[in-house]
Amino acid sequence: MRDRWRALHPGARVVIIAVVAIVVVEVGLGILDAATRGSEPSGPASSSLSTAHTGLAAYEELLARYGHRISHQRGALADARLDPSATLVLLDPSDINRADLATVRRFVLEGGHLVAGGSRPEWLLELAPADIPGWTPVADRVVTEPDLAGGPPLTVETVGAGSWVEAGGRRALTFQPAHQGSGAAIFLADASPLHNELLDRADNAAFSLSLAGATERPVIFAEGVHGYGATTGLAAIPFRWKVALIAVALAALLAMVAAGRRLGPAEDDARALEPARRVYIDALASTLARTRRPAEALTPLQQAIQADLARRAGLDARAPESGLRDAARSLGWPVDEIDAMFVRLDTDARILAAGRAVVRARSTDTSGMVRA
Repeated sequence: MRDRWRALHPGARVVIIAVVAIVVVEVGLGILDAATRGSEPSGPASSSLSTAHTGLAAYEELLARYGHRISHQRGALADARLDPSATLVLLDPSDINRADLATVRRFVLEGGHLVAGGSRPEWLLELAPADIPGWTPVADRVVTEPDLAGGPPLTVETVGAGSWVEAGGRRALTFQPAHQGSGAAIFLADASPLHNELLDRADNAAFSLSLAGATERPVIFAEGVHGYGATTGLAAIPFRWKVALIAVALAALLAMVAAGRRLGPAEDDARALEPARRVYIDALASTLARTRRPAEALTPLQQAIQADLARRAGLDARAPESGLRDAARSLGWPVDEIDAMFVRLDTDARILAAGRAVVRARSTDTSGMVRA
């Protein structure tokens, strides 16, 4: 692997390193953003599952830090079973109907606490007292009455999206406490003090905590009205998407199998060749040297030279020495190579001559010409 990397062109290595660095940085930023719950560019207004400027993710975290048990209602609000000992936060719904409002009204009558409203709270006419006929824009800063927070007045900063107007045109506060049966409801004409972008302004955090009630009271965020279904995780993926994802996974697996190696041992980069002849010769020479009797060991070599020479000269295999010498001289063999066929090979010079004679006997045609 290292050799392949070094064999690449320097420009190709730079491009690969740059691409890997970009991927690592993007993945790192994604992990950091997920770990710190970075702000989303958009999301449902007044939803605790949104980290956008108008979301309530920070409000949910604030309540959890102060000991409130948090849960999320998903799916149709009309089908929800709401705990009457909890506080239900229902702000800026994008989809709500009379069946949903009937469930909320029953929740309040059974003893539940409700925080409801938003910038366009016309739907609250089903729940609101008769002395709150409508809403109109107000200034950016309003002051709450002390009885809601249970202490001194709080300065609350809003975006001025709306406020209640009492009979006679006098502007009321951003909230209006209303008691129905054993439960309680707080209607907000402007939910912006609870939003992520304003929660740390003025006394908005303290105001938001006061809306939830006592610490032991659980808080339920209505998320079905913001489009969040009852199913989560893989179950929330549409069936057609699941089929498409499975098809893509199978296609990717097939591509990997087609491009990868078949099952079995790893294939070598190159075909394994036989050992070089020189290695064989060196091994044979070492073996002969250890015998310390080269003449006896090389007798078969002399017999092989004589047999090759007799065959090429057209002589009988049992031809006498004189006949073989005459044949070799007629083919132009040197004297030392002719003698090497018959004398005792007890010196290096004679052994080398015998080696040359072997080559000559096997590479010379009947005309005496040495083959190229």
